[in-house]
Amino acid sequence: MADMPASTRPRSNAARICTILGFVFAVIAIFVPFLGIVGLILGIVGAVLGDKPLGWYAAVASVVGAVLGMVIAAAILNS
Repeated sequence: MADMPASTRPRSNAARICTILGFVFAVIAIFVPFLGIVGLILGIVGAVLGDKPLGWYAAVASVVGAVLGMVIAAAILNS
């Protein structure tokens, strides 16, 4: 059996599912910015459950998607 450091948790299927959904909501957040919050939460949950670093990447991608969605919406509404 492989020796794992005590500070890491083994990755579970739930962690991977949360991370994948986090990335999905990151893409959707470009069109519906408030869904970026859902992606952020799912990314953090995925990372805490053990899917590191992809969970953190999903969380960051969700924030970027939400900000990009708000910038696009502002550009469309102000043109």
